[in-house]
Amino acid sequence: MKFLIIGSNSFSGSQFIKYLLENDNNVIGVNRSNEINDVYLPYKWGSKNASFKFYLIDINNQLVELIDILNDFKPEYIVNFAAQGMVAQSWETPQDWYQTNVVGQVKLHDQLRKLKFIKKYVHVTTPEAYGTTDGWIKESFCFAPSTPYAVSRAACDLHLMSFFKAYNFPVVFTRAANVYGPGQQLYRIIPRTMLYARLGKKMKLHGGGLSTRSFIHMDDVSAATFKIALDGIPGDSYHISTNETITIKGLVEKICELTKSNFAELVDISEDRLGKDQAYLLNSSKLRENFTWQEKINLEQGLTDTLSWVDTNLEILKSLPADYIHKQ
Repeated sequence: MKFLIIGSNSFSGSQFIKYLLENDNNVIGVNRSNEINDVYLPYKWGSKNASFKFYLIDINNQLVELIDILNDFKPEYIVNFAAQGMVAQSWETPQDWYQTNVVGQVKLHDQLRKLKFIKKYVHVTTPEAYGTTDGWIKESFCFAPSTPYAVSRAACDLHLMSFFKAYNFPVVFTRAANVYGPGQQLYRIIPRTMLYARLGKKMKLHGGGLSTRSFIHMDDVSAATFKIALDGIPGDSYHISTNETITIKGLVEKICELTKSNFAELVDISEDRLGKDQAYLLNSSKLRENFTWQEKINLEQGLTDTLSWVDTNLEILKSLPADYIHKQ
């Protein structure tokens, strides 16, 4: 099958491309930044990467070029991972988040709705749109976003629902718990903790790490995303999550055990981030029941898997920037 992946350099996007190639699909990817270091691009680690083609495209100002690529390739499925990410930084220049996550996306979707060869458009969105959850919540469009990032994602979701209702645009939505795995950027909590533990460096733990999250290995998310792309019902949204939770502090403590590090020597407690939600608990029964999906990698296995990637690539990783670098 023919897939176009938007945001192909992202952790989730590059992992999903790897999954598609391993399952003999025809894939092209677009991203506004050039392909990054191979250590962050899982689709380059296997033997089937030669069948993947990359295009340098910014949807904010190269929409004509993207539509030309689409008309030439005629993908049956489009999966969009592209978004201006990072919650805390969205307070600093919120207009950048609204430009990329709302205005740029609206312009893109207004062109995509006119393309008749698209069978399904998968919009990879975020549980941040819900705000702090009260217990395990099911899929809905009842949003209470608390940061510019979350507001921008919620706005785009509502915009896409209007296109589904007005034009029968074949959009489905995915909202995943906190993803992780080999190849994740170092500013994320799991690879950063592992790297700093190996290097003997101190890291900040916002708010003492008391917020609760569910962590899911990206291999499990890719398998779910593929099922949703093929068989998801247009207009529906699907949660991809485990049923296990852990505090961020508890997660760091697990990594300390794994790396034989001392928690007190690794961590500095800092103030919590502005607008940080305390819990995301996603009920994933809809996905499990409709697609006979279940996660295969538990947290202990996944952390071991990720640490192996860090250790194997330690010389490369310690030479790369560990902090998020903002691009307008």
